[in-house]
Amino acid sequence: MSRKLLTCLLFLLIGNSAAAGIADISNSDAAGGLKAALNDGSLAAVAKLGVENGFFGDPKVKIPLPPSLKRVEGAMRALGMRRQADELVLTMNRAAEAAVPEAKELLVDAVKKMSVKDAKAILTGGDTAATEYFKRTTRADLTRRFLPIVKKATDRVGLAQQYNSIAAQGAAIGLVKDDQATIEGYVTQKALDGLYFMIAEQEKAFRKNPLGASSDIVKRVFGALR
Repeated sequence: MSRKLLTCLLFLLIGNSAAAGIADISNSDAAGGLKAALNDGSLAAVAKLGVENGFFGDPKVKIPLPPSLKRVEGAMRALGMRRQADELVLTMNRAAEAAVPEAKELLVDAVKKMSVKDAKAILTGGDTAATEYFKRTTRADLTRRFLPIVKKATDRVGLAQQYNSIAAQGAAIGLVKDDQATIEGYVTQKALDGLYFMIAEQEKAFRKNPLGASSDIVKRVFGALR
């Protein structure tokens, strides 16, 4: 993005005084600051989730039983299946924690490939514009990477296999949504939802308080935007 274009854009967005601040930052610094912020935020999200209890210990992203099982959870527990239900929930969350580190390479690559148009959209967008960019550019590839890892973990659980057998029949006649037709498919999508949620939290944090960023260039660029 040219320095002139970036400055004009910021004049329109945030007024003369703030745009004058960004005008003092070089073209390469402006691009570097944006990319550094996206790298920092996305990798921090991976670090939070890709560890033991990253999902299971955080109620904001903890993966519950699929809705079709959730509806009969009480009956399952009453029939002595509490241990199986608890084991499945723990396994689903452990599978997500194991899969998330696979996101590092693709998130970094998405930042490297960011176009001028993408950068403009992030600067002119809302508090989670960068997160939406990551969703658009990485979700399909991450689904393919996460799925075999999740499946390997959930295949060890008997209740997961029973669920898959029944849910497949339900999906065939429209009683179960396609994204819930298998445990591994459901967990993969929930793991991605949790990852993007955490990236959004990181993005909102550095937009709100750029001085709290770890990188000096992020502080300079996003500080000038405030």
